[in-house]
Amino acid sequence: MKINIKRAVLCAGVFAAWTLSALSAFSQQKLSLSLQQAMDLAVERNNTLANAALDVRIAKANKWAAIAAMLPQISGSADYSNFMGYEMDLRGMTIAMPPYVTLGVRTSVTFTPAMLVNAQISEISDKMSDITLQQSEQDITNQVKTLYLSALVSEEVLDLLGRNLECLNRLYDMTTTSVSVGASEQTAADQIAVQVAQLVNSIASSRRTIEMTYNSLRLLLDEDVTTEIELTDYLESLMSTDDYMELLAEDFDLERNYTWQLASKSTELSKKQLDATVMGSLPSLTAYHQYSYKEYLSKDANVMNMTPPNMVGATLSVPIFTSLQQTKKVEAARLAYDKQKNTMHDTEQSLKVQHRQLCYNLSTAFDTYTTQKQNMEVTQRVFDNISRRYEQGYSSAMDLTNTGTTLINAQSTYVQSIMEFLNARIALEKLLNK
Repeated sequence: MKINIKRAVLCAGVFAAWTLSALSAFSQQKLSLSLQQAMDLAVERNNTLANAALDVRIAKANKWAAIAAMLPQISGSADYSNFMGYEMDLRGMTIAMPPYVTLGVRTSVTFTPAMLVNAQISEISDKMSDITLQQSEQDITNQVKTLYLSALVSEEVLDLLGRNLECLNRLYDMTTTSVSVGASEQTAADQIAVQVAQLVNSIASSRRTIEMTYNSLRLLLDEDVTTEIELTDYLESLMSTDDYMELLAEDFDLERNYTWQLASKSTELSKKQLDATVMGSLPSLTAYHQYSYKEYLSKDANVMNMTPPNMVGATLSVPIFTSLQQTKKVEAARLAYDKQKNTMHDTEQSLKVQHRQLCYNLSTAFDTYTTQKQNMEVTQRVFDNISRRYEQGYSSAMDLTNTGTTLINAQSTYVQSIMEFLNARIALEKLLNK
């Protein structure tokens, strides 16, 4: 009986472990993405972009609210009055004042020149919101692109370190065998062991860097932390020399740059605000029609109804004297417009200088990348040659470890040059709005 209970408990434990393992495997999703797919998915799911899209809708609503303010407005009213039995004595004639109900409908339209300009200001604000949305989308896609490329570069680093570790492990095993038979000294094995330990630490650091990069990418993609992300593009295909040459050869069109577009719209907005302030001193016109229906709540015939059913009217309001208040408002608006024009000029000059600098940075980064790639390849060949010579007994362990250190430094510099080249390219693409 005890044996059966133990078997039942063991079977239940195995079944529970299998169930948890199956659920864990089921819950872990795998997401395979190209660079373009990753950028599209981030744009689709990002909450910052969702808020920017809502800002666009808010701006459109405000624009139509400003336009609707110039259109006819209709309002209805209902009024009940009771004089509590009071009767009016008009030269011996008693006039009853019974309770009554008045129903009215008023149609009015108001127009001022400033209202027209305010509608134009709302239109500009609407366009600025749309530009801001596109700029936010560009920022998100550039973040995804940077993380995607960083992950590919980090994986290449891990691959390079892994190959070095495999080679050093093989040489370490060979050295320890030689030490055991007295053909080599223990110091040679110790030197290689230190090199192996350094490589192991570097690989662990690279794995942590890769995990941090993927977590940042998951955050931008709004994916669960357990989701496995597979990158389907290759680093070599994303570092095309043709694309690099096209970027350097492309002319800088200011009007395509979002920073310039926002500065231009801000200048236009400042001009319209000046116009609205100037037009604040112009006359305003209001026209209306009112229909009223009065119903007395009494059968007394001696009632006097003095409320006309229809009435039309117009009001023309002309500002005459504001104690220089309006004049100073116009002056402040004009100075703000002049300030914005200076800002616009500085923005244009800054963007032109930035374009030249980014082209220089990209060209320099590409040259550095090409040089460091050649340097790494030469250093790799030297390391492979020293490794073969060490196996044949023509090189010392010191030569091997020194060459290995040089190779690791060359690989690190090569990887850094890749990131500098990619970052320089992304910065220039953002400026050109590619």
